[in-house]
Amino acid sequence: MTAFDRTLKIAPSILSADFAAFGAEVRAIEAQGADWVHVDVMDGHFVPNITFGPQLVRAIRPHVKTVMDVHLMIAPVDPYIDAFADAGADILTAHVEAGPHVHRTLQAIRAAGMKAGVALNPGTPAEAVAPLLDDVDLVLAMTVNPGFGGQKFIHPMLDKIAALRGMIGDRKIHLEVDGGVDATTAPLVARAGADALVAGSAVFRGGSVEEAQIYGENIAAIRAAAQG
Repeated sequence: MTAFDRTLKIAPSILSADFAAFGAEVRAIEAQGADWVHVDVMDGHFVPNITFGPQLVRAIRPHVKTVMDVHLMIAPVDPYIDAFADAGADILTAHVEAGPHVHRTLQAIRAAGMKAGVALNPGTPAEAVAPLLDDVDLVLAMTVNPGFGGQKFIHPMLDKIAALRGMIGDRKIHLEVDGGVDATTAPLVARAGADALVAGSAVFRGGSVEEAQIYGENIAAIRAAAQG
């Protein structure tokens, strides 16, 4: 990864991509302006959906030239940390709700050579990450209940994003938001203090590998709204 900076990052979630063409989809979104590639890992246990695991991360790693941002919606996390490190994840984010020993998890992620992220579900207060801020490189605020793409943004989460921004202060920690981010909600989360925006359907809607310019138009619209 490159040196830390707080410029706005757009991280398209490949949960909304064509599963039969992940490599081409990753190349397309990067060519069209994506800053990071967001990979949503779900286990059907911690969240009510199953997506993919380390093998998929390994398969698309050669296609990712930016940052592979892997969000684990699984429990337990610890048995799989090394597998995701070996597969090439740059950032590995675990949920504070996923286990009783989150410090150990975050330390293990860093020990495996990755940046460590901690995620909070909408029902978890911002204060839950206060004891963890010296052990993380990213805080992820969920603005939908995790499990499925295409959900509506939960607006009361804006206060939580602002609270997290204040808690982070001048630490070199990214504040990421995931869930219902589009050109309408992007300026709200950016004003609240987020610097990394995960967007799935809002990026991929209407486009394809063959019409990748639509991805670029969608990414540009989200970025312009957030920076406006």
